[in-house]
Amino acid sequence: MTDLRQAHDTARAIAVAALGRDPGPMAAAEGNSHHVYVGSDIVVKIIDAAGHSRLNREIALAPHLPTGLTAPLLNSGLHRLGRRDVRYACYTRMPGTSPGMGMPGVDGSTARLLAEQAVQRLDALHRWTPTGHAEQTLAEAIDHGGFVSQAALIAEIENLAVLDRHGIIPRHVLDGLTAIAKRAPLHARAIVPVHADCHWGNWLAHDRGVTALLDFEWARFGEPIDDWFFLARFSGPHLEVVLDVIARATETSPEALRVECEVREAAHLASDLRVALKRPDAPAQMAAGNLRDLDELIVGRLWWRHAR
Repeated sequence: MTDLRQAHDTARAIAVAALGRDPGPMAAAEGNSHHVYVGSDIVVKIIDAAGHSRLNREIALAPHLPTGLTAPLLNSGLHRLGRRDVRYACYTRMPGTSPGMGMPGVDGSTARLLAEQAVQRLDALHRWTPTGHAEQTLAEAIDHGGFVSQAALIAEIENLAVLDRHGIIPRHVLDGLTAIAKRAPLHARAIVPVHADCHWGNWLAHDRGVTALLDFEWARFGEPIDDWFFLARFSGPHLEVVLDVIARATETSPEALRVECEVREAAHLASDLRVALKRPDAPAQMAAGNLRDLDELIVGRLWWRHAR
């Protein structure tokens, strides 16, 4: 089986076909499940066609998204690599770099500016009315690991207790999760298009200005808070600044935002821990990391630490 990590020549061939010319030097970039190659004006994403289908989702949505929200899609399809097919997507390379998870090195005033612009872009996404194939794609059921309903979250917590055969989950974590679940709404709504993974690693910014939101592989119908959560949670030391920006822009009380964000974090972390407990081959540090995050959520009261 051909190793996708050696797919540089394939990425170049795909880029040549998309641009109609030599793309120049292309460098491998970091990617979680994809192999990403970046040229001066093009980005190529490659994944084994037999792998997950989330890139298909992104490709289906890209031509229909609100103008100026993301990088334009140049080409997509299947390419033969060795004895198997790979799926690819080519995008125009947008100016800027990612602020990164936790916004390392970003000062407070810049964080506020970027958050204000990100909120505006997400608002454009939430106001978009998709039709046809885009609407069908967003409506497809996917296991996104987020908040679905109070009953589902309580069931997830109870399942953790069953799966925890080695007793690694402290009792206060399960009790804390249950307390959060009891404050949750009965159901999540599926009313607007959401990105559902818009942490700061998926944004590009240049000269203190947002230039693009990338990676729409988890996009679906949801409610705006599904995106506000990611924007605030992964802003590092600027969490309170970003919450303030969101509250002002959406005319939502900070307390209501904190409650909804706390519920969504509980759902995501419980889901992640369940996956780690069900996988015998999962590294021990995976579950340990989940438990650290849960401790910060429950004992550290992450969303209420600086509440007035």
